Amino acid sequence: MTRHIDIDAFVVGAGVGGIYSTYRLSRMGLSVKCIDMASDVGGTWYWNRYPGAMSDTESYLYRYSWDKDDLRTYPWTHHYVYQPEILKYLQHIVAKHDLRKYMQFETEMTSATWNEDTGRWDVACCSGSGDVIVHARYLVNSLGLLSKVNYPNIPGLSSFAGDLVHTARWPEELKLEGKKVGIIGNGSTGTQVMTAIAPIVGSLTSFQRSPQYSVPSGQRPVAKEYRDRVNTTYDQIWDSVWSSTIGFGVPESKRKTMEATPEERQQAFQEVWDQGNGFRFMFSAFGDLTTDKQANEEACKFIRGKIDEMVKDPRKAAILKPKDLYARRPLCDTGYYEIFNRENVDVVDLQATPIEKIVPEGIQTADGTTHQLDALIVATGFDAIQGSYMRLKITGRRGRTIEEHWAKGPKAFGSIACAGFPNMFIVAGPQGPFANFPPVIESEINFIMACIEYAERTTTAGPRIMEVSNKAETEWIDLCNRLVEGSLFTSTASWIFGQNIPGRKPSTNFYFGGLKSYLDWVKDQISNGFPAFISE
Repeated sequence: MTRHIDIDAFVVGAGVGGIYSTYRLSRMGLSVKCIDMASDVGGTWYWNRYPGAMSDTESYLYRYSWDKDDLRTYPWTHHYVYQPEILKYLQHIVAKHDLRKYMQFETEMTSATWNEDTGRWDVACCSGSGDVIVHARYLVNSLGLLSKVNYPNIPGLSSFAGDLVHTARWPEELKLEGKKVGIIGNGSTGTQVMTAIAPIVGSLTSFQRSPQYSVPSGQRPVAKEYRDRVNTTYDQIWDSVWSSTIGFGVPESKRKTMEATPEERQQAFQEVWDQGNGFRFMFSAFGDLTTDKQANEEACKFIRGKIDEMVKDPRKAAILKPKDLYARRPLCDTGYYEIFNRENVDVVDLQATPIEKIVPEGIQTADGTTHQLDALIVATGFDAIQGSYMRLKITGRRGRTIEEHWAKGPKAFGSIACAGFPNMFIVAGPQGPFANFPPVIESEINFIMACIEYAERTTTAGPRIMEVSNKAETEWIDLCNRLVEGSLFTSTASWIFGQNIPGRKPSTNFYFGGLKSYLDWVKDQISNGFPAFISE
């Protein structure tokens, strides 16, 4: 028998965004319920348990800003936190703020429909304990930016007789010691996995289509003095994050690359290389690597030169060196290129010999070679942003679905609201700031909560309905499109523009104006009484 529940706010997803949303809504005095398909909190850090999984944000910033006591007391020992540590931290926050009582796990939202008569969302959910329909005034979707798993479309994939594993669904019981392992995908996840498992497998073969630029992460233990210094300057640290473009706590240079001498360029690149962090390399040495092709090529030459230095086999080095621009989300690693100096690690150039099909024994390439494998790892990422929404039936006004609304590409005003979907909000939706995810998620949720607080200031007719206008949504998308003009990020096919999904037209999925600019814009929206929202 289906149960019915009436509440004020319903949160879908218990990752970084869902946890903070639940915290804010509960402290607002609203009745709130949060669900997740997983068996516990964590979101992407619950699912992505592959070896080497690590944040590319320094530890002191990969956390919530709003609990200053916790910032100073919660332990972290290295410059970057690994997946188990992040999951433990999120569990700690939930326990500290007594949020678990609002949460229900192993529960999936299957549909959400706006009810014109009641002014509520009717949300159908299924779980092992039975079906539930939740009637909520506010629907906050925190389904995850990188959530829906993307498997490669390769003939014969399901025929593989060995262990077939996607990195986002890593089985804890998997044993790779001594096995012949192949991996498809060499982005952030792929490089982390390969670096972690290279010393233990019998052989490791990277089937590489697009070589990646990666720089050292600078991962190492932190001294007590370093942690003490961070603790005493947290106010200034977060002030600098909120006033920055990318929110990674690294200097953001305005110096132009080609105004420096060749020797000065080499020195500047070497300094950020030695310090570590992909965003530091891209934004701290010079300020025009993402907008000036000649400047970008200087960075490319530097990294290619480093690959030649690190990889001793000229054949492997030639395959590993990218030929396109340094214009994807920047990667950092803990010794990725060096693993190719091991006798048990090799790389296959799929541009020269593409994969023809997967066979039970392994991977067959176009040159007729069958690469014998015991295990095949697919590190092919996610159907980013819209994938999590396309699998659900979310229906707004006049029976229009989110799938129909996003038919020409995902879109959301300020990344948080869609025209025709009243009182529905999105965390980490399309056209959010291209910056450090935790501060971005926090910023968007603060905007969402400001909208809900405004709605809760009841009029004579009761709480307002918050629905963004078509005009405002269109103007926001137009702004995002204008901001990306001239960016070199558009020159490379990546998930940033949805181009990792075959057949999908590229779309502007991020706001490239910077975190501070976004926060200033949000402040104007709030101080001017939410002019983008239709008044009811």
